[in-house]
Amino acid sequence: MKLKDRAKKTYDLLLKEYPDAKTALNFSTPLQLLVATILSAQCTDERVNIVTPGLFRKYAGPDAFANADQAALEQEIRSTGFFRNKAKNIIACCRDIVEKHGGRVPSNMEALILLPGIGRKTANVILGNVFGIPGIVVDTHVIRLSGRIGLSRETDPVKIEFDLMKIVDRKNWTMFSHLLVFHGRNICRARKPACYKCGIAKICSYTGKTAKP
Repeated sequence: MKLKDRAKKTYDLLLKEYPDAKTALNFSTPLQLLVATILSAQCTDERVNIVTPGLFRKYAGPDAFANADQAALEQEIRSTGFFRNKAKNIIACCRDIVEKHGGRVPSNMEALILLPGIGRKTANVILGNVFGIPGIVVDTHVIRLSGRIGLSRETDPVKIEFDLMKIVDRKNWTMFSHLLVFHGRNICRARKPACYKCGIAKICSYTGKTAKP
């Protein structure tokens, strides 16, 4: 099966399984999603969603984060892990947003990845889920499933992103990412994937398929 055909079939089948797939992070503004995505690094979305309601009440906008006391912010986000580096990046990022972008989160890849702590993954999360600009978000699930399904042989997230961009229709980039994440969490887990009830098992090239226990 050609890669584009495999990608399209994967998209069509998973869309039937998860028609309402979307980011699991709770947010109401572009800045909130940016901060939540920074916090989600090496942390579950569930944990981030526990921390952010109080955090967003205390820090209502980019100015509040930009002028935050780092030690205090660290304590607010401590349970998300790597809290010192995350706090440092959030403050620096928000200072740039205030000073260089008039307090508004940029809506293009070039500007976003120049912000402290923002890489292509976070930028694509923001572009796709806030601004409606298609982007492929490569997290641990997308890395794992892209290899198992046979969509990319790469292990580097950026290389995987560009591989998928070539074979997935641009308009579907954001949703394709959501579908792989949902499937990775529910069926194609890192350990003991439930291949016996996988909707795309027939087109998946994974050699370690599991039988029904």
